[in-house]
Amino acid sequence: MAKEPRVKVLVVDDDKNHCDTLVTLISDRDYGAEGVYDGEGAVARCREKPFDLVLMDVRMSGISGIDALREIKAYNPSIPIIIMTAYSGIETAVAAIKAGAYDYLVKPLDFDELKLTMDRALDHAMMREENRALRAALSGAFDDRGVIGRSRAMAAILETVAAVAPSEATVLISGESGTGKEVIAKMLHANSNRATGPFVAINCAALSETLLESELFGHEKGAFTGADRQRDGKFLAANQGTIFLDEIGEMSFPMQAKLLRVIQERELQRVGGDRAVKVDARIAAATNRDLQREVEAGKFRRDLFYRLNVVTFCLPALRERVEDIPLLASHFLKQFAKKNGKLVKGFTPAAMDRLLKHSWPGNVRELENTVERAVVLLMGEYVGERELPPALVEQDAGAAWTGRLTGMTLDELEGAAVREALEETGGNKSEAARRLGITRKTLQSKLRRGTRPF
Repeated sequence: MAKEPRVKVLVVDDDKNHCDTLVTLISDRDYGAEGVYDGEGAVARCREKPFDLVLMDVRMSGISGIDALREIKAYNPSIPIIIMTAYSGIETAVAAIKAGAYDYLVKPLDFDELKLTMDRALDHAMMREENRALRAALSGAFDDRGVIGRSRAMAAILETVAAVAPSEATVLISGESGTGKEVIAKMLHANSNRATGPFVAINCAALSETLLESELFGHEKGAFTGADRQRDGKFLAANQGTIFLDEIGEMSFPMQAKLLRVIQERELQRVGGDRAVKVDARIAAATNRDLQREVEAGKFRRDLFYRLNVVTFCLPALRERVEDIPLLASHFLKQFAKKNGKLVKGFTPAAMDRLLKHSWPGNVRELENTVERAVVLLMGEYVGERELPPALVEQDAGAAWTGRLTGMTLDELEGAAVREALEETGGNKSEAARRLGITRKTLQSKLRRGTRPF
């Protein structure tokens, strides 16, 4: 059985011999080609059959190539069309491009140039369609839950969320603590068909096995001491919505078995009860452990892992997307400045350098806490190194500074101190003077008499 061609090309030329020759040449590759001999036939064929590319002469009997191009584009704007012309005048080229042609080639055709142009046109069309789909997914109809990031890693996560959210697939989100696993779960819910239903989260590591079972599945009256009434658990609270099981890797084996049954049967039993209760909740689970390794080590049920691992998101650590740190830091700075009623203009270059070089073991959550601390402590307009936690300042900074003292005159030492203060405050002289313990007038005097900060 003949292999289906990867790409389907329509060749349009009223010169029958030239048209047939091009069809033969193009079909020699992994492209499939067929020809028609007039513009009307081209329009009709494009309505009957999907083509990946159209190669069309500009001057033909009946309607011209430009007119046929307009009609084809009106029907299907995504088809790339390359115009062929025996006339190299600029007017023809302009008319073709204005009508929507991808490019135009002058006869007699150079076949190597034709192949290159066709490949470029197909790549361009594919990229345009991918971008269109992504823009549609991430448009106003897509709720990104305020996710901030321009890194490739985060762009890939957002694209996958947009594709997976409308489905009913169970989702497993892995990543270090503080990478935003619950944010991704909320984004999935907000863009799903269950968005009008509840989003219910529970930390599986925060409760003992007995309490976790009651929290998840509920309990009957009298099931244990203090159970004075029947109570629904988180699963029933999430009915018609999404339940987020955080730190699922900490769940005990007996609880894993009970959770597996709920996933398989879509029903549960309250603690102390013997009646099955139907439940309809989409499951999003999260862990900072490598569950595959946990399975191999006998610490997590293999069957439950496969039930959870339908679609997996592996969130990158903040140190793996350093380009997002300035965006995130600025976002948190505005947020906490408003919360604390402070006018903060930004970070000094030295402070931002510290943020970029830090390894962020606590990831986005640690960065958020760091910026909040800095805003609370800040007395000026720019966050400098002094407002950052000691852990962010390199341990050898003091030693490096001591090393620079050797051989320096008093004026040079004073100039170095002034320079550092001005760098940390982004050039704000009033704040620099405050940090140096002098008045602004004294600082200006030192600058005028030759204490050079730069």
